[in-house]
Amino acid sequence: MATTHKTRMLIIGSGPAGLSAAIYGARAGMEPIVVQGLQPGGQLTITTDVENYPGFREVIQGPWLMQEMQAQAEHVGTRMMWDTITSVDLTGGTFKAIGDGGDIYEGDTLVICTGAQAKWLGVPGEQELSGKGVSACATCDGFFYRGKKVVVIGGGNTAVEEALYLTNHSDDVTLIHRRDSLRCEKILEDRLFANPKISVLWNKKVDSFVAGEDGQLRALALTDTATGEASEFETEGAFVAIGHAPSTELFKGKLAMDGTGYLLVQPGTPKTDIPGVFAAGDVCDHTYRQAITAAGMGCMAALDAERYLAEKEFTAG
Repeated sequence: MATTHKTRMLIIGSGPAGLSAAIYGARAGMEPIVVQGLQPGGQLTITTDVENYPGFREVIQGPWLMQEMQAQAEHVGTRMMWDTITSVDLTGGTFKAIGDGGDIYEGDTLVICTGAQAKWLGVPGEQELSGKGVSACATCDGFFYRGKKVVVIGGGNTAVEEALYLTNHSDDVTLIHRRDSLRCEKILEDRLFANPKISVLWNKKVDSFVAGEDGQLRALALTDTATGEASEFETEGAFVAIGHAPSTELFKGKLAMDGTGYLLVQPGTPKTDIPGVFAAGDVCDHTYRQAITAAGMGCMAALDAERYLAEKEFTAG
């Protein structure tokens, strides 16, 4: 039988943004509920070595960090729910979310932390070699490839920014693009072509990622999109940079979004266009996409949710 769960702060998503919001919300006495979704812990649960999260001298593991965040959130009073939201109702004074088992979650405030997923090529070897030479985040993993030969796959802003970033760690960066011209902003293109550490392979489609005898990435199998010629390109690291897709299907037609589906928030805040509904992390941030920035936004969302309720209760009283 379906159950209705009520809270002063309902959080959808359990990555760094959602759990940070929960920690701050619980400490403020809001007794938050976190609905964890299909990937409890978010993208960090599929990230092995984490070297850039403040507070840890040694490399830590992504899944461990998220376990600790969840334990901290529960310790201060958060209720974690193993459920996936299938629909939401943002009309009226209380925000409602329906789980796939029929349970109803009602919140006086709503914090959306559903994140975004990197787009992948979907070719053989890609997922098998993830963390073994294949990545979708140069900012996260570029440091591990310092001094090595690396490639970036893509031709838009994301790919060019990743290639430029990787020159901080590597003197041999190759951008592989399936067309004969880039789709990025002109200023980024100029910076790319001016950088002596970067070369470009035009008209090349990646067919597969090839492992070496050690189980690590050895090469990319390519096809020339103009001639059909097959080739291999040896590399020690490959970064897929064809963009991200925010997890915002639930909110289409219900909250303001940009042209690519990211939730729009008031500049410098987590406030959406509906009072009492907040967004934090990668679901509204296509610029930084880091665990630490997501956590910071989660904190902001909780603080703003607390203020929203305080103002609402004061005026009602």
